[in-house]
Amino acid sequence: QVQLVESGGGLVQAGGSLRLSCAASGIIFRINAMGWYRQAPGKQRELVADISREGTTNYGDSVKGRFTISRDNAKNTVYLQMNSLKPEDTAVYYCNADVVSPVRGGSLWGQGTQVTVSS
Repeated sequence: QVQLVESGGGLVQAGGSLRLSCAASGIIFRINAMGWYRQAPGKQRELVADISREGTTNYGDSVKGRFTISRDNAKNTVYLQMNSLKPEDTAVYYCNADVVSPVRGGSLWGQGTQVTVSS
């Protein structure tokens, strides 16, 4: 079974920082793009940031300059460093990965991790 497991969410005050991690496990040949999305209550899921296997990054407008996405291909892991957090960053954050696997491939999602920013 191939799965994505997120960690690092929690409660933080406005202006603080958190680092999210997402590790893919199972029989994996290759992971192409990886990314982070978020969904706040009553809102649609939106792109936070994504990163190609080669390291090309893309950010949502609301997080540019505050968040940094990175990955470790050897560990099949993607990270999201979140600085200068704002209450409007409060959401469930989901990891996504385009996985090449003989067992379970395609666009896979993690279970989500809650990030809450207090004012």
